[in-house]
Amino acid sequence: MLLGKVIGSVVSTVKDERLIGYKLLLVQPISPQGKPAGETIIAATEINAGEGDLVMVTTGSPAGLAFSTESPLDAAIIGILDRLEVEGKDKKV
Repeated sequence: MLLGKVIGSVVSTVKDERLIGYKLLLVQPISPQGKPAGETIIAATEINAGEGDLVMVTTGSPAGLAFSTESPLDAAIIGILDRLEVEGKDKKV
């Protein structure tokens, strides 16, 4: 599971039919300290995440199982974080 920040969206008019209806977002993985931690990924969501949100992302095989159907996904947003606490202190990310 990754911690990430949504930095944009992706529009795809032609895609696998199992992805129809899912919102595709650009997510920058980040460290708990809020620093970039890897390359930007595209993740699907059905929980209404949007630009600027701090999110939890699952990757690999579990991503395809995150939604009700087995979708051909490599990354899925599975939660929107309200706050992040590291070593007893709230972090603004």
